[in-house]
Amino acid sequence: MMKIDPIIAVQDVEASSKWYQSLLGCKSAHGGKEFDMLVDESGEVLFCLHKWGIDEHPAMVDSSITPGNGLILYFRTEALDQKRKNAEILGAKIEAELHLNPNSHNREFSLRDPDGYYITLTEYHNYGG
Repeated sequence: MMKIDPIIAVQDVEASSKWYQSLLGCKSAHGGKEFDMLVDESGEVLFCLHKWGIDEHPAMVDSSITPGNGLILYFRTEALDQKRKNAEILGAKIEAELHLNPNSHNREFSLRDPDGYYITLTEYHNYGG
């Protein structure tokens, strides 16, 4: 078995954790000022938050770089409309309003988190092939 646990560098781990918990309805499984793990309702790790400049990880040393260059945090959810409402409550910067994606044929919207990471939330779907 293999699983990926993405880690993103953020300025304020605690604030970002609260923001993502409010947006996604996830929970903190670690907590702290330097690192947090965000998990879904079953306890599966969605992704982790890591403070810039701690532990000297090569991709997380320089907080002056543009966060997320080449990265989309892409979440599939069964509660898309609720997540859009959560984004509105948070005052999130919406990049693309709720629409039908002509490629996936699923509804989605995109926004930026407080650190500038690009996030797309889409209707839950299984990948076909």
